[in-house]
Amino acid sequence: MKIALLNGPNLNMMGERDPGMYGTTTLAQVETACEKLCKEHGFELDFFQSNHEGALVDKVQESRDAAAIIINPGAYSHTSIALRDALEIISAPIIEVHVSNIYSRENFRRHSYITEVATGVVAGLGTTGYRLAIDAAAELIAKNK
Repeated sequence: MKIALLNGPNLNMMGERDPGMYGTTTLAQVETACEKLCKEHGFELDFFQSNHEGALVDKVQESRDAAAIIINPGAYSHTSIALRDALEIISAPIIEVHVSNIYSRENFRRHSYITEVATGVVAGLGTTGYRLAIDAAAELIAKNK
């Protein structure tokens, strides 16, 4: 079984982009840590990042057979009905992750179209949020067996 972990625009710049807000951990470091944790839970990790909305929609559709989808949609959280609609057809658990606390930032960041179709949300805990999302996904998967 696999867990799909999808990352949206500008997350490839983690570690460089506003370290005060997003920290100094790179996306490659996140991937390595998540891959290790998934293996500990007995899952394969399918890690993906794109700055392109259509590529993320395609990847969601390709991930329909995943045991869970974890997604950090980045700015597409606030703008992409297409990504929301793609996720809506997924029957597996969906966990939305944000490194920063989008609910304490600018007004335009406080609404996420993705939250409406997500099983749960982890926000504002830095890159630790990815680990928490994997742990939660593993619990949800076990519960749904």
